[in-house]
Amino acid sequence: MKRFLTFIIIIAAVFAACKPDINQFTASKGDADFSRYVSLGNSITSGYTNGALYQSGQKYSYPSILAQQFKLVGGGDFKQPIVPNEVGVIDGNPNKLILGPSFDCTTGTYSLGPVPCTGTKASPAVAVGYHVNNLGVPGAKSFHLLAPGYGNIAGLFTTPITANPYYVRFASSTTSRVIDEVQYINPTFFTLWIGNNDVLQYALNGGSADSITSPSYFGQAIGATVQALTANGSKGAIATIPDVTSIPYFTTVPYNGLVLKDPAQVAGLNAAYSALGIQFHLGQNPFIMKDVTAPGQLRAMKPGELVLVTIPRDSICAGWGSMKPIPPQFILDLTEVNNLKTAVAAYNVIIANLAASKNLALVDMNSYLKSFQQGVYVNGVMYNSQFVTGGVFSLDGIHPTSRGNALIANYFIQAINTKYNSQIPMVNVNDYPGIAFP
Repeated sequence: MKRFLTFIIIIAAVFAACKPDINQFTASKGDADFSRYVSLGNSITSGYTNGALYQSGQKYSYPSILAQQFKLVGGGDFKQPIVPNEVGVIDGNPNKLILGPSFDCTTGTYSLGPVPCTGTKASPAVAVGYHVNNLGVPGAKSFHLLAPGYGNIAGLFTTPITANPYYVRFASSTTSRVIDEVQYINPTFFTLWIGNNDVLQYALNGGSADSITSPSYFGQAIGATVQALTANGSKGAIATIPDVTSIPYFTTVPYNGLVLKDPAQVAGLNAAYSALGIQFHLGQNPFIMKDVTAPGQLRAMKPGELVLVTIPRDSICAGWGSMKPIPPQFILDLTEVNNLKTAVAAYNVIIANLAASKNLALVDMNSYLKSFQQGVYVNGVMYNSQFVTGGVFSLDGIHPTSRGNALIANYFIQAINTKYNSQIPMVNVNDYPGIAFP
């Protein structure tokens, strides 16, 4: 019995020695100072989600989540230009999107889909009245952070428009630049994620109503921004630009989404298009699109070409994509897709080189967000880039959900911890709200 008891004591001691100490992780700032943190960027940085900037979306912006974690290692207060409603800011876009009854003419049924909520938007003419740490400006391109007068309300009524309604709300003067707002915080640490709009606006218009910022101009703009941010010794993290063609806004409607179930309809379309060499069959078929370089100025879409999620479904039911070609503003053809990918690749080389030259943390957001195309498990929950149900992207198909922002915050934390030998705890993504179902 004594031998048996001795054996039990030895085994217990071994297990006690092997038991992980849940208290052995100690949060620390490492080689960085997070006491005064500022974030610069565009709509994603601001907390824009579900097609609008509103109060609860700002609460869960990725910089706000980061600031909460920074407080665990000496970080200070983090102020945002809070929108005083749950609807949005007057900017020409619809009210915040919510899930509601939506009629799908392709199936003849009602289902849940993104619809604008009701309510009154906030006016950009009402300034917040305080200096902010979150300098994310929806719609801003890289060079807009350096543009004088970008916050002058008079510029909202000029042609072309020279101001931004979101920056107007917190601009320190009518002549100030977004980068000038940094001086009021005198940051010890910053995050910068800018450049998405330098390609996104081109993509959102089907390549027909905007231009892609040249890599050289982008490099000058982001270089000047980082120079200003680091002038007083501030450390920070900058993020790469994701491939915008991989987000739900461009991947939800397939290029071959023309589904034919009636043999008579197939025969009719074949008769109509036989002279152009276009053939149809039962099942999925490529949509017909307008192309001024093609015979008859129309052709079938090709694999790799993208249909924007904003294409009117009732127009498809009325013959778009079959008897009528889809207008080019709703399509990204192969040339336009290549233009976007080439620009993003060039931007990311510039960003990586800039991070190396300034000894900053680099967050490879391009690679991270691409991984959601296949799906990623986070604490037992699957996240992917599916529209509405994937958990990462909000109802506008472009901006992240609150959980998407938590994922982004964790990617920043990983890069910061690696670069600055800090131990900033990551957040539990599943603790944050997802898309609200009625």
